[in-house]
Amino acid sequence: MAPYEADDNTTGKQDGDLRVRRRRAARYVVPVAVMGVAAATIGLVPALADSGDPDLPEITAQQLIEKIARSDVQQLSGTVKISTDLGLPDLGGLESGLLSGGPASGDDEAGSSADPSAKLTELVTGTHTLRVAADGPDRQKLSLLEDAAEYSLIHDGKDVWGYDSRSNEVYHATASESADQSAKEVPATPKDLTDQALKAVDDTTSVTVDGTAQVAGRDAYRLVIKPKQSGSTVGAISVAVDAKTGMPLKFTLTPASGGAAVVDAGFTQVSFAKPAASTFDFTPPEGAKVTEADETAAKAPEHGQKSQEDLAKGLEGLKVIGEGWNAVATFDTGARGGLPTASAGGELGDLGGFLGSFGDQVKGDFGSGTVFKTRLVNALITEDGKVYAGAVTKDALVKAADAAK
Repeated sequence: MAPYEADDNTTGKQDGDLRVRRRRAARYVVPVAVMGVAAATIGLVPALADSGDPDLPEITAQQLIEKIARSDVQQLSGTVKISTDLGLPDLGGLESGLLSGGPASGDDEAGSSADPSAKLTELVTGTHTLRVAADGPDRQKLSLLEDAAEYSLIHDGKDVWGYDSRSNEVYHATASESADQSAKEVPATPKDLTDQALKAVDDTTSVTVDGTAQVAGRDAYRLVIKPKQSGSTVGAISVAVDAKTGMPLKFTLTPASGGAAVVDAGFTQVSFAKPAASTFDFTPPEGAKVTEADETAAKAPEHGQKSQEDLAKGLEGLKVIGEGWNAVATFDTGARGGLPTASAGGELGDLGGFLGSFGDQVKGDFGSGTVFKTRLVNALITEDGKVYAGAVTKDALVKAADAAK
């Protein structure tokens, strides 16, 4: 998405400066505030829209979990609808840039629009339709359908291709390069989401089988996962598990606060037949701009590299406070003074005030800071540069920060 541009071009330098500050906000601060969204949100689902309750043999929760674990579907094709509503603040169309931690699309310094590390973060907000296909571990394809356009990510042997039909741009990497890993880190199917959710199952979790459902024309069991602890923002996770193959067909996460699902991903059509070999064929179209993964790394803006390096250094000291669903991840950014202000070299101007307007100011034994909230993941940035993030309430974050003092 392009950054917000005012219709009135006479607004002058003030509006221009605001747009610059927004772009810099995306690069420097907000990715830290919502750093847990992609991982924790998509790692943690009940409102299953089914067309009946098939009569299936009884099964225990443990047996159903084991069935999922044994599932080894190697070949499939189908259509997935995924809706995500994190309740993120509107920053003028910069959501993709915020969540990827890189330049927003339309920024002068943006890389290829076909780069999967940025493109697939669009799944973290809104409703999208995907076509997926797989033929073993070395051949997969995911296509994100857009208005009059399509983005495709194809893994065929050693090659990974990203193609954005809107811009006619192509991104190429080998399977061993980071671009492939970036794509894998963005769960896009019910199985991806369920694998993450099951990692959270422990003594702090209630797991039950809640009847049956029919999804994409297939009979399925409903597995419901709920936190036993208070303080978590997660209400429940519900997974529709294919009765025959054990593959998750639908995944829905509802927040403890109620309302619409935060994540709702499910097959609307699925086949377990071997996809045609041509499904995974790709040749860059004539006239397309092709970007190699190593070229993107070489051209990365120096300040962008530095911000990512600083974040990586901070994550090296990542610690976890608490357990189960109330676990809070914390690390020290090394940036004293909390949100950036004009005192931080002058470059960011009054960015701290701008960003602060999207958060809640809090105080405790730890000192003071700002809590940035979504409907699922919340993050506290303290005045001494520490970050506390998790799928927990604001009060739980303050309590964790006080305990760590």
